Amino acid sequence: MKPFFNLEANKTNISTEVIAGISSFLATSYIIVVNPSVLSQAGMPFAAVLTATVLVSFFSSLMMGLYAKNPILVAPGMGLNAFFTFTVVIGMKIPWPVALGAVFWSGIVFLLLSIFNIRTYIIKAIPKQLRYAITTGIGLFITLIGFANAKFLVANPATMIGVGKLDATLVTFLLGLLLMAVLITRKVKGAILISILLITLAAYPIGRYWGGAMPLLNWKGMFAMPDFSLLFKMDLVNSLKWSFMPVIFAFVFTDMFDSLSTFIGLAEAADLLDEDGEPRNVKQSLLTDAVSTTLAGLVGSSPGTAYIESAVGIEAGGRTGLTAVVGALLFLPFLFLAPLLSVIPAIATAPALVLVGVFMVQAVTKINWTVLDDAIPAFLAMVLIPFTYSITQGIIWGFLSYTLLKVFCGKAKVVSPALWVIDAFAIAALVLA
Repeated sequence: MKPFFNLEANKTNISTEVIAGISSFLATSYIIVVNPSVLSQAGMPFAAVLTATVLVSFFSSLMMGLYAKNPILVAPGMGLNAFFTFTVVIGMKIPWPVALGAVFWSGIVFLLLSIFNIRTYIIKAIPKQLRYAITTGIGLFITLIGFANAKFLVANPATMIGVGKLDATLVTFLLGLLLMAVLITRKVKGAILISILLITLAAYPIGRYWGGAMPLLNWKGMFAMPDFSLLFKMDLVNSLKWSFMPVIFAFVFTDMFDSLSTFIGLAEAADLLDEDGEPRNVKQSLLTDAVSTTLAGLVGSSPGTAYIESAVGIEAGGRTGLTAVVGALLFLPFLFLAPLLSVIPAIATAPALVLVGVFMVQAVTKINWTVLDDAIPAFLAMVLIPFTYSITQGIIWGFLSYTLLKVFCGKAKVVSPALWVIDAFAIAALVLA
C-alpha cells in the first residue's frame, strides 16, 4: 500500500490518510440525501436515486484514488442536479429517461475530449469572465431553489415572487439555516450532514405536513435492499435529437469547468502539483470525472463531478489517493439506508442548498467589473441563470452578448474560432427551443 500510493514521497502515512478520508466523506456526505431530494422532484424514485448516488460516489471516488491517485472525492454535483431537474425535466418538459440519456452522452463527449486533449482548446475559447459568472449564476440558482423548497420564497401575483408565511415550518428552516451557518463557520467536520439530521429531529414532533399531502416524517423503517430500478433506464435514442444538443453541451460545459476549477483550486491550496507546476495527474482526474458522468447516466443520476469539499480532507493531511479510497468505502453502507434517509424533509436539506450557493458565488470577485465589454456579458450570464430558472439560458446569452460586444467594440480578434462555433450552437438552441 505504501509504495502504491507513494506515501513517503508525499510525506504522509496510513493513519493520516484514513483520517483525511473520513473528514472528506463527512464534508461530502450531504449529497447522499440532497441529490435524491432534488432529483425526486423530477419524478424519479427517491430510493432508486439514493442507490444511484451512492454507486456514482463510490465507484468514481475509488477510481480517483486508485487511478488518478488524488485525494479528491467525486459524487453527483450540485448545480448539475438542479439543471437536470428544474431546467431540463420541469422547465423543458423532457422525460427524465431522455435527460439521463443526455447525461450519458455528455459523459461520452467529456471522455473523448479528455482522451484527445481537446478540452485544452475549449477551455481557452471560453473567456474567464464568463466562467466566473456562470459559476456564480449556478450558485444563485441553487440558493433560489433552496429558499423555494423551504417555502421561504413563494409565487406572488402582484410582485412575481414574495416571502412565505412565517409558520412553524419556516421558523424551523430559518433556525436550521442559522445552525448550519454557525457550524460551517466554526469549521465543524460534517457540519452540513449534522445540521440536516438535527433539523429532521426538530421537525419530527411538530406534527406538520410536508408538501401538504403526507406526514412530515413518514417512518418506514431503517434498512432495505438497494433499489436498482433506475439502472439502464436512460433513453439513448431520443436524447440524441438535434434539439437536445444544447442540453448535452450544457452538461459537458458545466461539468468540465466545475471539475477543472476544483482540481486547480485544490492543487494550488495543497501543493498537489507536478514538476511543471500543473495540477497533479490532471488528465487522469478529468478522465475519472468523465467516467463518473457516463456512469451516472447508466445508473440513474445527474452527472458526477469532483468535490471542492475534499479540501476538508486535504486540510487534515490527505495527500494521496488513499484518502479518496477511504472516502469511497464510507459511501457503501448507505446503499441499505434508503428508508431511514427518505424521512428527511425538504426543510432539512434546503439550508444546504442555500449555503452551497455561498461557496459558488465567491467566483464573482474574480470578474473584472471595470472593463464593461467583459462585465456586461458576465452580468447577463450570472443573473439570467436564476432569473430564467435555466442554466442553459444564462450560458447562451452570456456567450452571444460577449461575442457581439467584442465585435461592435472593435475587438473581434479576441473572439476565438472555437467560440464562434459555440455561438453557432447557442443560436441553434434558441431557434430550435
